[in-house]
Amino acid sequence: MNRLRPGIIATLLSGLVAVFLLMPLIAVIPVSFTSRRYLSLPNGDWSWRHYAALFEDAEWGQSLLTSVQVGVLASFLAVALAAAFCIGIWMLRPRGAGLMTGFVLLPMVAPPVVSSLTLYFFLNKMARWNDIIAYDKLGGVVLAHMVMVVPYAVVVIMVSLSQLDRRMDLAAQSMGANVPTRVFGVILPNIRFGLIGAFFLCFLLSWDEIGVTLFITSVETITLPRRMWMGLRDNVDPSIAALSVLLICVVTLLVVVRAAMLMRKERSR
Repeated sequence: MNRLRPGIIATLLSGLVAVFLLMPLIAVIPVSFTSRRYLSLPNGDWSWRHYAALFEDAEWGQSLLTSVQVGVLASFLAVALAAAFCIGIWMLRPRGAGLMTGFVLLPMVAPPVVSSLTLYFFLNKMARWNDIIAYDKLGGVVLAHMVMVVPYAVVVIMVSLSQLDRRMDLAAQSMGANVPTRVFGVILPNIRFGLIGAFFLCFLLSWDEIGVTLFITSVETITLPRRMWMGLRDNVDPSIAALSVLLICVVTLLVVVRAAMLMRKERSR
């Protein structure tokens, strides 16, 4: 069967649009090699000093570790809660399922400043009772990020469940399987790719979160986006440009590897 392939003109136009969209990212590369202490284009003297500063400054490494910890914990909790909610809706099909789903999706549609202020006052109240889930604490940041990314996990998992044949669950139920067996033995294995996709989506959203983080952190818990924001606000540190280039290289490498895997899969078929 013949497959539709884009023509030369369509490919050329797509390439031009991609170059236009990527130009701001490409402009960061020469700025990262400046020898000055502020953001500027190199004037004939290229330097690696800002790349070296990223590895020599312990604060950048600590912020990176904090972002990874927050992202992993928040994503894991978000996927666990979203899976429990979605599976419960899918199995029970309650009358108010639409209302409950809309309530869970509220953080996705609410203005970020509203969510930020709500979490700020909540964590300040929690600080009176404990030192873990509180303002400017790792637990508080994890909780806030989890609240912000749960709706996205719910959407992904619900899509996965919509493609699951309900007769598989009914067959397990008719054979005497209890609810835990149906959930862990039938439903979860069949939506595992949806769970994995939801986890990575939540991790990326948590990794990039800055609006809420600015409201709920101060000096103790500093994620990587907040560290970059502080560098831009205080002294316009060129190390931020160097870090941006490294992140661009990592993302580009992942995209190229994924594209190569897809091409290899298509050729094998």
